[in-house]
Amino acid sequence: MNSELVWGASFFSGSLAQLIAQFSGLPAVVLLLALGLVVGQAGLHLVQPETLGSGLEPLVGLLVSLVLFDGGLNLRLAGKELQRTVIQLVLVRLVLGLVGGAVLAHLLAGLSWPLAWVFGAIALATGPTVISPMVKQMRLQSGLARVLDAEGLILEPTAAVLALLLLQRALGDLANWQDVASLLVLRLGGGALLGALAGLLLVLVLERLPQEAEGLQLQVSLGVLFLVVAGTQTLLPEAGFPAAVMAGVVVGLRLDQQASRLDELIAQLAQLAITVLFPLLAADLSWGELSPLGWGGVACVFALMLYRWVVVQFAGLGLSFLRWPDKLMLSWVAPRGIVTAAVASLFALELEAAGVQGAGALKGLVFLTILLTVVVQGFSAPLLAQKLGLVELEEPSEAALDAAASLTAGLQQQPGGEQVGTLKAAE
Repeated sequence: MNSELVWGASFFSGSLAQLIAQFSGLPAVVLLLALGLVVGQAGLHLVQPETLGSGLEPLVGLLVSLVLFDGGLNLRLAGKELQRTVIQLVLVRLVLGLVGGAVLAHLLAGLSWPLAWVFGAIALATGPTVISPMVKQMRLQSGLARVLDAEGLILEPTAAVLALLLLQRALGDLANWQDVASLLVLRLGGGALLGALAGLLLVLVLERLPQEAEGLQLQVSLGVLFLVVAGTQTLLPEAGFPAAVMAGVVVGLRLDQQASRLDELIAQLAQLAITVLFPLLAADLSWGELSPLGWGGVACVFALMLYRWVVVQFAGLGLSFLRWPDKLMLSWVAPRGIVTAAVASLFALELEAAGVQGAGALKGLVFLTILLTVVVQGFSAPLLAQKLGLVELEEPSEAALDAAASLTAGLQQQPGGEQVGTLKAAE
């Protein structure tokens, strides 16, 4: 299979999934994953990502950075309660989520401790590539949607950097946990700093472009974004993701209205990236990588999903912003996405090249986590949101508003000049 056919089949599978989701109301992320499995190694073998060779990983990284940049543009955490909620959730998940994921992977899935720690870090990433489309489709209340989006935007790049450092420790390149912690701070901080500087530079350029030059604004934005991500990745491995998020945050905060117009264009490209990447990465999964895990792997994933409830309870201590329905919803919505799959695929190759046993089991467990969290939570989360009363009502269309205004005017002004208002009618 040549690379053109791989990309063509991936684009078609993704667009077909989006089309079915539009007409059926089914979760788009579930259909993207399902069609990827059908056309890939687990199904018809029509899409074989390995034929793309070494060029796949950098391209995936750039496209994911586009999604993260788009998320940063839209990140608005107005209010101290919302900010405190996100900070507490991220910090508690970073500690308890890492430890809990590693323990469950070791005890239930049988991974060695070094690989279990790597899995714990990878499993931290609840990416916006999956969460954002899910919360939009279910019309989740804006406060909860912002918390989930912000959690994913912060933890996805953090998880990628942490997982790489723990992989280096598993390979013997890092001696102790102090080295892991110091390098984590360096790469996250360095990536965020370079991203902020790139965002400020982009703001200066965009402010001087005419407002009608939207195409040029998009081209310049993508050029700066991809350059800073690639450059940061070269200097600080895996730090390109926090750079992309921070660049988006800076541009979104500094440009306001102009950023809104720019985001409309970038959001379309980000959705296109999700549409093609999800089936492509899912196509790389084979049943042979899942079957050795057995029921222990399934138990590990479900235990991890339930363990999030404990994490959210600790994270919600002292937060009046979160009611029990909010906590329950936050506890259940944690699907894993593209970054998780990409990182796992890359790490499996590095572990196999180094002769480390268990690389296939690590990759299989990660993809099993993606599969089960996306499918189970993709179908159940909208129902849970409706049951808990956390769904926002659809805004009336312009036609409906015009009709309502005409009706109101007709009622208020009757023949003879008599006004029939609400109170008058009640009398």
